[in-house]
Amino acid sequence: MTSPLPYRLVATDLDGTLLGPDHTVSERSRKALAAAVAAGAGHIVVTGRPVARTVRVLEDLGYEGLAVCMQGAQVYHAGERRLLTSVTLDRQTARAALAKIEAETGRLAVAAALDGVDGDIVLGPGYRLFDSELPVGGAVEDVEGLWASPVSKLYIQCPGMSDDELAQAATAAAGGLVSAVMSGTGIVELLPLGLSKARGLSLAARRLGVTAAETIAFGDMPNDLPMFEWAGHGVAMGNAHALLKAAADEVTASNGEDGIALVLERLFPGA
Repeated sequence: MTSPLPYRLVATDLDGTLLGPDHTVSERSRKALAAAVAAGAGHIVVTGRPVARTVRVLEDLGYEGLAVCMQGAQVYHAGERRLLTSVTLDRQTARAALAKIEAETGRLAVAAALDGVDGDIVLGPGYRLFDSELPVGGAVEDVEGLWASPVSKLYIQCPGMSDDELAQAATAAAGGLVSAVMSGTGIVELLPLGLSKARGLSLAARRLGVTAAETIAFGDMPNDLPMFEWAGHGVAMGNAHALLKAAADEVTASNGEDGIALVLERLFPGA
């Protein structure tokens, strides 16, 4: 009789987690994920990236299932190349939130991630691009230009404030209007209120017929906290933010040391 699977779903963040420092998936991680899938588990990508910047990774992995993108705002079917769900940030609410935050922090530099499969990033005045891989849809001379199309989320920067300080200030000033998360170095985001990776993952898991208790999740940044709270087992990478390590059920090696593979090889030996 075959023993039951330790977990039926393996949820992995991308940047700082499944992707190594060179932004690729190592051969060892590929084999470990393939072994888990061969044993009967599913693999789901759960990322803050918009679909447009996730597709390259999915294609490289030969991935055809569901992917949770844009911090949970988008559930994307890779095999069918279409969005199943998409949540946008109300633009009037976004304006009000920015005004409240700027009253406490001073002028912010802002960029917007546009809704849809294309998912271009539009840069506002003074915003410094934090990742050369981002698909940039252009720049606007005035922040009002960011509202020309539906927006999924905003990125904010404030000179003189650390990422953690800015995320905390944004939550204190506008937490009743938006959700503020720190999702990487130089990346503080404003999301529709209540949106999180956990929300997107729960929707995808329901479609797959998998429960939270049957899910193991891997991540590295504070935006992964809700996913860890939802999943049956949360694994922080060795390079993870201190807040995530403190909340994790387990801490593995870093993304540059095949931390995901080390855990999966233990859970699915000889698969």
